[in-house]
Amino acid sequence: MILVGDVGGTKTRLAIFSSAEGLLKEPRFQAVFPSGKYDSLESMVREFMSGTVQTVKGAVFGVAGPVVDGKALLSNLPWHLDAEHLQETLGLPSVMLVNDVLAMAAAIRHLG
Repeated sequence: MILVGDVGGTKTRLAIFSSAEGLLKEPRFQAVFPSGKYDSLESMVREFMSGTVQTVKGAVFGVAGPVVDGKALLSNLPWHLDAEHLQETLGLPSVMLVNDVLAMAAAIRHLG
């Protein structure tokens, strides 16, 4: 299972997908959170994960802002994200941060 997130200044979408079929198709579990009501992505992810029994093997977050060396300062939130810190605090084997526009561009080839 993989945790995916679209982290924006207004809202954040989180979902868990099974990677068993290759391409990620329908989420097993998903939710939308008002980003401004949380002091960090970690607190939001913990709340999200508390509502599921899925075991997550890794996470990727598309973020609104530039990502340099696994770190991001979001354009519309006072959050400083660090992939290594997220990996440690969330207890995940792997965490990746990518710019949200880059993530959308990479997904275009998979659209039907």
